[in-house]
Amino acid sequence: MTCFTHRLSSAAAWLCLVALAAPFASAQWVAGEAAIMGTAIRVELWEPTEGSGEALIERVMDEMRRIDRRMSTYREDSLLSRVNREASAQEVPLDDELYELIDKALSFSDLTHGAFDITYGSVGRLYDFRAGVQPDEAARAKALESVGYANVRLNRDKQTIRFDREGVNINLGGVAKGYAVENGVKILRKHGVAHAIVTAGGDSRILGDRRGRPWTVGIRDPRDRSGLVTRIPLQDEAISTSGDYERYFESDGERVHHIIKPDTGKSASEVRSVTIIGGDATTTDALSTGVFVLGRERGLALIETLNDFEAVVIDQSGAMHYSSGLMPGG
Repeated sequence: MTCFTHRLSSAAAWLCLVALAAPFASAQWVAGEAAIMGTAIRVELWEPTEGSGEALIERVMDEMRRIDRRMSTYREDSLLSRVNREASAQEVPLDDELYELIDKALSFSDLTHGAFDITYGSVGRLYDFRAGVQPDEAARAKALESVGYANVRLNRDKQTIRFDREGVNINLGGVAKGYAVENGVKILRKHGVAHAIVTAGGDSRILGDRRGRPWTVGIRDPRDRSGLVTRIPLQDEAISTSGDYERYFESDGERVHHIIKPDTGKSASEVRSVTIIGGDATTTDALSTGVFVLGRERGLALIETLNDFEAVVIDQSGAMHYSSGLMPGG
């Protein structure tokens, strides 16, 4: 195991739901967990006033539930599901929130040269990772005809969305959890919380430090659920990890997982996990997926062009690679 310190003193995060911080030192540390958005949600905070912690945690959980109701593709009554049903035939009106998040997701597609693409859902919906099912070559090829973020048309004047062709299906799984934890921290800050962490699966946002100490982050070993490959002391930042161990099955010796390459419709296979550290969880969430698809060399090259974002990439041999800001002397 290795340890290193981020060059940005303001960086912070929590990965893989590994609680590495010291045990609660006071009754004023309050934590809560729930299963929302298809993942484990955890909130831990230092109460701004005695007795306020549990109510504030529930406010964050309610926000997670609200976002899930609006943006889940697993809920037929969500606005996103309505978009996927109707936008190939007509313009569908969006509210401010969903319009801006989709617009931001499309900008991440531009930034990553299409490696991050919310229309991957056009083929991704054909996979069932619990049942170990993937599309055959004919079905995959047909679905790929509808993949491509250029098929998504936003009209800002009308605040509508329209798809250019039949079969387009968008999925916000690469940004929604990051967006949700970012919103959770905003709620806590508004109510006077100065020290907290909000985690949704591999996406975390930390508010402040752990009362004079950094929060300690562990990066999971992609091939050992209980093992860590490194620990990082961080504070007041977002962190996201995408890995090939989150939802997957084995088929003919191949790991088939949920991070789909938009150009092939198959699982990206160059790396095992990507961790991104930065100031905004929506962005770190999208970048962790985009860099995973790009692979080690192209992905790290992209991170080097961005201010205040760093990356840890674990390749298929299990070796770790860091962006320059995480290297000694960086």
